[in-house]
Amino acid sequence: MNLETSLPVTEASARDRISSFLVGMAGWTLDAFDYFLVVFSLTAIGATFHKSDAAVTGALFATLFLRPLGALLFGAFADRHGRRPALILNLLLFSLASVATAWAPTFQMFVLVRALFGIVMGGQWGIGASLAMEKIPPRLRGRLSGVLQQGYALGNLLAAVATYFLSAHYSWRLLFVIAALPALPFAYLCYAYVEESDVWQRARHNSWTEMARGFYRYRWLFLYITAFMTSISCLSHGSQDMYPAFLQRGWGVGVQMRSVLTGITTLGAILGGICIGAWSDRIGRRKAMVIAIVGGLAVIPLWAFAPTLPLLILGGVLMQFMVQGAWGVIPAHLAEMSPNSLRSSMPGLGYQFGILFAAGVPSLETKLASQYGYPHVMAAVMATVLCAAVGMTLLGSERKAADFIQLES
Repeated sequence: MNLETSLPVTEASARDRISSFLVGMAGWTLDAFDYFLVVFSLTAIGATFHKSDAAVTGALFATLFLRPLGALLFGAFADRHGRRPALILNLLLFSLASVATAWAPTFQMFVLVRALFGIVMGGQWGIGASLAMEKIPPRLRGRLSGVLQQGYALGNLLAAVATYFLSAHYSWRLLFVIAALPALPFAYLCYAYVEESDVWQRARHNSWTEMARGFYRYRWLFLYITAFMTSISCLSHGSQDMYPAFLQRGWGVGVQMRSVLTGITTLGAILGGICIGAWSDRIGRRKAMVIAIVGGLAVIPLWAFAPTLPLLILGGVLMQFMVQGAWGVIPAHLAEMSPNSLRSSMPGLGYQFGILFAAGVPSLETKLASQYGYPHVMAAVMATVLCAAVGMTLLGSERKAADFIQLES
């Protein structure tokens, strides 16, 4: 049975699909916005609590470390009790965590709140992506996957813009109040206009024990997803995290200009995610990802060794186009690869473990760069992780445009 032809597209179902996608993307965008507010406000936060930038960075690690726990808790809740209530709860808790960050009275409380925010952030992607991908017509899954995934890059960009215009005149605390506000109307949108996933209702487990057995049944798939997402996450860490330091130390670019250049490369990332995601609807998920990753290999000389700053910026834009182009396929690819009954927990947990396991790449780059210089180290690291990502992508299976109704739960 084909889901698209068997269910007529009424005004209500079209509204449901659009609302589901908007809520899923908004949650991921807001999570990134809140996370990167800490990144861009490190010095201001440290000044408030009389702490160094390195100490405030510990709050970022606390967020990162607890994201897999959030993926497990929220993902399991969504797979057992429904995508819709899990997403509403996640958005409400996100708003609460953002407000609590703004009003944290001590540094210890600030770190605790950011750790709790990590649980909320870790849980959002699996719920939002599964709900959106189950509602989207299979023929459009790739192109809208690219749009949804780049909600993260959009959140990064919005955080940079908000910090740039507001931090000079207002406290960093106001930024987190601003972050909290949009979550409430999107939670209402989910409550009022989003219907529960028909795919989930058909495949849901009847007990926690049954769901645990299902997860054990697909344990090898989960291990593959984790390894695969670790390799893909290394692409982001390897190409993004040390790029501002590379611009500063290698090219003498100042703080404000670094923000501008990072914003320009982020636009390339958004465009890449959308384009490669859409392309995967035509040529297949793995083929589109491999082409994008190989394109990243070809761009390395321009990205790391460009003779002029304009060419270096072009290299940065092209690298992010390729890297985030591969990322744009991820929501559709993981959703199609996963069983219906575990579509929130399994991809979400593998995704967050991949992020955590790849987190050591920037530290490795920094240590090696002190001996061999940023250009050579960044080029070598990216060449290595790009090749690893090609291998892991080819090792996996593919179910492009799969009809979820017919898939085994």
